[in-house]
Amino acid sequence: MKILFMGTPEFAKNHLQALVENGYDVVAVVSQCDKPKGRGHKLTPTVVKEYALSQGIPVYQPQTLKDHAFENELKQINPDIIVVVAYGRVLPEYILNYPKYGCINVHASLLPYYRGAAPIQWCIINGEKKSGVTTMYMEKGLDTGDMLVQEELEIGDDETASQLHDRLCVLGESVLCKTLEQIKSGTLVRTVQEHEKHTYAPMITKETAKIDFDKPVVQIKNLVRGMNSFPLAYTSYKGELMKVISVDAVVTAPSEACENGTVIKAEGDAIAVKCSDGYINIRALQFTGGKRMSTKDYLKGHVIETGVVLGQ
Repeated sequence: MKILFMGTPEFAKNHLQALVENGYDVVAVVSQCDKPKGRGHKLTPTVVKEYALSQGIPVYQPQTLKDHAFENELKQINPDIIVVVAYGRVLPEYILNYPKYGCINVHASLLPYYRGAAPIQWCIINGEKKSGVTTMYMEKGLDTGDMLVQEELEIGDDETASQLHDRLCVLGESVLCKTLEQIKSGTLVRTVQEHEKHTYAPMITKETAKIDFDKPVVQIKNLVRGMNSFPLAYTSYKGELMKVISVDAVVTAPSEACENGTVIKAEGDAIAVKCSDGYINIRALQFTGGKRMSTKDYLKGHVIETGVVLGQ
């Protein structure tokens, strides 16, 4: 079974590696175009491209898939199946309809929940207690195709999006291989999604990561967890950007009658900030131009004044 793999970030690269190491016939890879990075804006390949080339697998990077732009290459590759993992572009119908065994996608959520671009982050932000991986047949709709194999895992109370990403990646590799084996053996069962139950996980924006201290402390903690390790939740201290890496949430409201966002204590290993129903203790942070640091280490060389309102 000849596989065309389509993917771009680290999550996709690990799935491609699992296919190669398990002996699947990956005949070609499609990834997004090289992008400029760093101060020199040097064109940098995707991690999927780098890995594929290291394994001698041909790589295609079409500027667009629209208007049958990739059709000639697709016919030359002539895959039996297309595996898509975080490719980052919508596939047109001429691609979806081409392979004998269709196009399957690995999605990092328990569909129909958290369709869209950022299921891992939104799952944490919304305080979910479980997540998982679903493989599905792809169709025109956004993550609406029939489900194939789905497995779940529990989310830890303090688990970050980065940590969940890594665990879902391992789970996804297993789910993908199980899916392909079931396709080959003819035992695969398709399950129609309960579309009326779907939720959406849109792309993360700068506004998403901004801390609102008028919200309950648990919601703020979940936002910080969901934005770790990228792009990191943020606020500002005296006009300077402060990225918040980790916090504790204390629901018991402090006695201080002050504005939400006010620094009520800054010593030892925490910066305590008043919120709507209590306060958070900032345990790790990063200021512009500085390194990510524990609050304890930061306060050894810097002063955070009490009474200052963050975000102003």
